[in-house]
Amino acid sequence: MSKTKQGGSSRLGRDSMSQRLGIKACAGQEVKTGMIIVRQRGTKYIPGKNVKLGSDDTIYAMKGGVVRFDAKRKKLFDGSQRLVRIVSVQPGKAK
Repeated sequence: MSKTKQGGSSRLGRDSMSQRLGIKACAGQEVKTGMIIVRQRGTKYIPGKNVKLGSDDTIYAMKGGVVRFDAKRKKLFDGSQRLVRIVSVQPGKAK
């Protein structure tokens, strides 16, 4: 009879795939229609002109152009303010 348990069958050995979130197109970069600009969980960045928000909060371009990031204060329902980052696409070529 053995006095130690059998080794080698670990239950903690699983590892999940990374989600690959973050900014995919930087400010000043040219994008085409449908290209993903930001992958996020929740609305850390909010959509501006010529971009849309997907069902998983992904921001993607509706028109081709140059990516632009802006910051603006937004008033919340409870009266407090929050600094929001707005992603937009301006039609035209990058300089």
